[in-house]
Order: sequence, then C-alpha cells, then structure tokens
Amino acid sequence: MREIVIHSWEELQEIIFKDIWDESLMRYRSEYIYRGVSDKQFDMYPKLNRYCSHDLRLEESLIRNFKKYGYSDLGNYHSFWQIVALGQHHGLPTRLLDWTYSPLVACHFATENTDEYDRDGAIICLDYSKMNRQLPKKLNDALEESNTRIFTIEMLENTIEDFDAMKALSDKPYVLFFEPASIDDRIVNQYALFSVVSDREVLLAKLMEEHEDLCLKIIIPKEVKLELRDKLDYINISERLIYPGLDGICKWITRRYSDLGPKYNKKHKSE
Repeated sequence: MREIVIHSWEELQEIIFKDIWDESLMRYRSEYIYRGVSDKQFDMYPKLNRYCSHDLRLEESLIRNFKKYGYSDLGNYHSFWQIVALGQHHGLPTRLLDWTYSPLVACHFATENTDEYDRDGAIICLDYSKMNRQLPKKLNDALEESNTRIFTIEMLENTIEDFDAMKALSDKPYVLFFEPASIDDRIVNQYALFSVVSDREVLLAKLMEEHEDLCLKIIIPKEVKLELRDKLDYINISERLIYPGLDGICKWITRRYSDLGPKYNKKHKSE
C-alpha cells in the first residue's frame, strides 16, 4: 500500500481533498472511503478473525446466539444483513469492517485514544468505486440497475440471502461495501458503511494488496496527533458527535481536560 507521511493539519487537508473535482458534475466528489487506526501497524482484522482465529466456523454460532439472546431487541429486524450489521454495530465479532465516507471522522478514530499517543496512527483510504470492478456480474448488475456504487441493506436482501450465497457467486474472494440502516444517530453521525469479504478466511488487506493503486495509507506521526486532535474538536468532530449521548460527552470532557500538552507538545515549548 502506498504511504504518505503528514506533518501538519494543513498537509492532511491538502492530501484528502486532492483531485476530488468531478468535471462532469462541476462539484467536488470523492470516490474514497476511510478507516482511522490509532496504530499504523494495526492490521485490518475483523473482530471475527481477531477473537476466533482458532476456528472461524464459530461465525455461525456467534450469529445464532446473537439472534437467540438478543431476541427481545431484534423483534423489528428479520433479514440476515440487518442482524449482522446490528451485531457489528454493538460489538459482535463479525467479518465486517467499519469504514466512513468522512476522512475527518477517520482522523477522529486515529486520534481519539490518548493512551496510544506514543505510536504513529494512520488513515487508510480506499477507492471503493474502482474496487467494485472485482464484483461478480450479478452484484455489478444490481449496482448499475440502482445507479449507485454502494449497496443498501435492501439491495443485499434482494440479491444475496447471506454469506453462503455471497460466496457461491464466485470462486475468487471479493469484497463488497454496504451502508447499514440509519438505526441511530451514531451511525448517521459517523457517516458509516461496512466492508465484507465473501470468504471469511481471506482478509480485506490481502485483496487490497492485489489493488495497491486503489489504496493509500496516510501516516499520522505521534508528534502530530495532538494538533490534529485539538483542531478536530474545533470543527465539532469529537466524541460528542461520534458517540451521541452522555457517554460521548463524558469521553470528550475527560480528554478535553487531560494534561496532554506538556507531554505531547514539547516541541512547541522549546520554540
């Protein structure tokens, strides 16, 4: 994957807004989605692969038990894709990975954990539109018919029933991207979407290696994290927005009043 190291807020803005002018629309539009990680070495392992690497077949048990023990809260959710997306949203180990359309929301996730300010973070950028070229014909046709590049829950329900049906469409592993239903403000505010690979044994990182020209990793050096973090706060990209409610407010207050400056902004003190 290509890598670019930034050294300031201004450099980040320059990179994320570079070449997004769409002449056909006469508007600024990006074909990238983003994922923020607090450690640049963090592999894109879904929770299923992190917690159940010893036996990925446990995926079926996880979903079955989620449906069984979460029954009273899942009464309005009936399709497989709705339930898997809801499980991912609430922390169930699944093969899904979280992404956002917003590079600044991704930057929030790369800088929110102050316990990891001793290491470089990163924003992973992926051209989802071009990545769709590897989709099986049935799925590509569904996107073209709906004049879109990202699946909705409803589109998936009408096209592929579940993971088994997804895998049966192609012998070659592939990834698709879909938006969860806007079930709460958290999903809406995070401008969220998910990726899912047809084969649980294959990581998205592996597929991205085959399409390196579609991927970019923006490295955020540890020395720059606090600058980005403070400036994100001033444009209201913070826990207050990302995690609506009292929990998010308390997270924001705790970080906002922490004594981070003397520890992480020593270079400014000496200037």
